[in-house]
Amino acid sequence: MNEKKAHRFEREFENFLQEEKHLALMVRTRVNRWKGSKIAVRHKPYGAWISYTWADFGEQIDDAAKGLLAFGVKETEMVGIFSNNRVEWSIADLAALSIRAVSVPIYGTDSREEAEYIVADAGIRVLFVENQDQYDKARAILDTSTVLEKIIVFDKTVSLQKGDDVMFFGDFLEMGRTSGQDAGLEQRLARLESDDLATLIYTSGTTGDPKGVMLSHRNILAMMFDPEGHLLLGERDVNLAFLPLSHVFERAWTYFIFLRSAENHYCHDTKKILEFLKESRPMYMCSVPRMWEKVYATVMEGVSTAPPLKRKLFTWALEVGGRVASCRRDQRPIPLLLKAQYGLADALVLKKIKALFGGRTVFYNVGGAAFSAEIAEFFFKAGILLLLGYGLTECFPICIANATHNKFGTSGPVLPMVEVRISDQGEIQARSPSMMVGYYKKPELTREAFTPDGWIRTGDVGTIDEEGYITITDRIKDLMKTSGGKYIAPQKIEILLNEDLFIEQSAAIGSGRNFVSALIVPAFDQLEKYARNQGIAFSSREELINRQEVQDFYRARIDHLTQRLGQVEKIKRFTLIAREFSQDAGEVTPTQKIRRKVIDEHYTDDIDAMYREK
Repeated sequence: MNEKKAHRFEREFENFLQEEKHLALMVRTRVNRWKGSKIAVRHKPYGAWISYTWADFGEQIDDAAKGLLAFGVKETEMVGIFSNNRVEWSIADLAALSIRAVSVPIYGTDSREEAEYIVADAGIRVLFVENQDQYDKARAILDTSTVLEKIIVFDKTVSLQKGDDVMFFGDFLEMGRTSGQDAGLEQRLARLESDDLATLIYTSGTTGDPKGVMLSHRNILAMMFDPEGHLLLGERDVNLAFLPLSHVFERAWTYFIFLRSAENHYCHDTKKILEFLKESRPMYMCSVPRMWEKVYATVMEGVSTAPPLKRKLFTWALEVGGRVASCRRDQRPIPLLLKAQYGLADALVLKKIKALFGGRTVFYNVGGAAFSAEIAEFFFKAGILLLLGYGLTECFPICIANATHNKFGTSGPVLPMVEVRISDQGEIQARSPSMMVGYYKKPELTREAFTPDGWIRTGDVGTIDEEGYITITDRIKDLMKTSGGKYIAPQKIEILLNEDLFIEQSAAIGSGRNFVSALIVPAFDQLEKYARNQGIAFSSREELINRQEVQDFYRARIDHLTQRLGQVEKIKRFTLIAREFSQDAGEVTPTQKIRRKVIDEHYTDDIDAMYREK
């Protein structure tokens, strides 16, 4: 970026900061603008959709803020949210911010031990929870914690132990409404500043204890700054909050939805995503590669078993869709003949794919892990625009594709006001106004996170091309060095494997070994259906995966999936695993990233067996 442009962006950002200043004030501005004339948020915690106008939303934020004041929550005090996505999540979050407190999310899937660590480390005295499972964990923490004092429960169907230390969210709001804290709230609002600490987001981390990333309101507002106007969404648009709000990606995007006065819908159960998509019909959504890998695998499996004429029609429709999508991306006119062909292709094929997602997609963001260029291009041709992005909690976002700047296989171009360089070791390093303040109570780790000249060390290996597009190849600590001295990127292999309908999870193995192997968790719903159709008898998962027919079936699929890999990257041996890698076992993070060290420890015998002479 040239110096003149950089200075312009800096001035525009400072103007943006003066206008919005603080997340709580930003939302209050929209509440005052729209009042009861427009829906702000919707969710369906009890089976039917419930809508809240901006006036409803703002009133509940204020009542919750006054409730926190009545509990004696001080400025800069940490307030915890241990919940899946729902409207109350955002209300609790914005209530804490409104009184100059700090919001600390905990993944709804975290174990008691993981939640307890965050409660203790952050010193959380007041904790919001959602469902029975989270309440039971919080209650157990409350009984032994030296800091936790109050639990507030969102879901009114949860069975509570009565006491002054636990209450339902509805009762909490009523308490705040009648607390006489109106003046106290106004005093706190008057003291809000852009450099106030907004949140601690604990990185789930693939190694070591979680670290509390400190982000200010300035940091988060920088994440939402769009000086080049690539993000056109506005007040008539609808977003579905699908990823956990505990994650910086969904959290920042949800604030952006509020900034643009769009309507935000909340998905509380990711396993029901197709149901939510059909009912919400979102134009926008944040997502992770695994969702698209599963949909792609399902569609392609159906196509592979279709009659030849249908397969030919499908291929033709995708080719036409791709040509039209390319014209739109490159802002070229669509020729009349192509437009007519597209009408037919859409009616016969493409419309059915788009209907899976509600039929009015503008674009869906994809992040959190490396993603297959082939799958991104497939959905592009089908009319579902997937825009990759890249960043980390400590510096988010770094790059994002947009409707007119989108190269398959890359994570998009570097954003305005973000600087990126590649170190001699191939590490991506970045500098941006969204960079964290530091790790909470961990000055030594904070120093290690930055280079001596102030750039964030991402820990990711990648490249940046002449147009500023970033490509991520792997994590530095995940790179495998074989006994022959070759470096191999396991994610590259796992992306290919996870495209398959019959593979749920995979872990490439090879560090210090003389060849690459893999642990494979089958997609058992699909495998069991296949086995029954083939007349393969089994009484358990263990018996099924040890049948020679199943071993041969996976050998053929793995060889096909990895046929384009170099010889040293190919999977020589594999082991099928009867259970999924789980968060409870510490094998994956809340965002489903593999903890390789734990996998190696838990499956030592299986791994060693693959390297014995056969």
